[in-house]
Amino acid sequence: MPQVWATTLDRGEYLCSQRTMYRILDEHGEVHERRDQLRRPHYAKPELMATAPNQARSWDITKLKGPRKWTYFYFYVILDIFSRYAAGWTVSTKESAEVAKALIEETARKQRIATGQVVLHADRGGPMTAKAFSSMLVELGISESHSWPHVSDDNCFSEAQFKTVKYRPDYPERFGCFEDAVSFMTRLFDWYHHEHHHNGIALMRPADVHHGRAAAVQARRAITLDAAYMRHPERFVRKAPAPTPLPSAVWINKPTTAVAVVAQ
Repeated sequence: MPQVWATTLDRGEYLCSQRTMYRILDEHGEVHERRDQLRRPHYAKPELMATAPNQARSWDITKLKGPRKWTYFYFYVILDIFSRYAAGWTVSTKESAEVAKALIEETARKQRIATGQVVLHADRGGPMTAKAFSSMLVELGISESHSWPHVSDDNCFSEAQFKTVKYRPDYPERFGCFEDAVSFMTRLFDWYHHEHHHNGIALMRPADVHHGRAAAVQARRAITLDAAYMRHPERFVRKAPAPTPLPSAVWINKPTTAVAVVAQ
């Protein structure tokens, strides 16, 4: 527009101001970007809530260093976001939708997951968005959820679980062979499920929450705390101690306003 205005002015003509030119063209729908624009698909922000185990799960893949530089094994984990229990896991020599498909099928079969029972959340990596993988989820009756593109914290439960694994004192710099990686992860998940007190679930063990034993554990803790209070009430200035309550709901991207529950 400034070019047209300046050209007519140099010819000795004054038609109108630049602002008026813009207004007239806008009234006729002529003010728009003339170049082809990249049109990105609209992605809705995932908002998943779980109020019990086996409602919403997060899954991801991480690399494990192999015996030599630039060699890796691939660690797949399906994590229940409410109980933090690893519902399924495997180690593979490759990252592929086929391996993920086999793991999820086996996990659903072993745990007898009903149609529509579970929402499975993942990022937008290649295995997670493969058409064959999506078709398999439809066949199993598992709803699919994906992170926003280029957003790193939508899969925070899986990322935190991988950090717990890799920050263990006995986690090796490299695994000597495939069998070493499988053996290590087998021992680690025995500890993680049955001994590890998880901060996100009121310092409960994931297996206790996942298998419905949390209430019994809370009751035993309450008895121990009541006895401590009776022996030395002066130690508890504000009130009698009580076990930390288990979260009633766990979210992936909790909304700021009330919305319909996705994982039911």
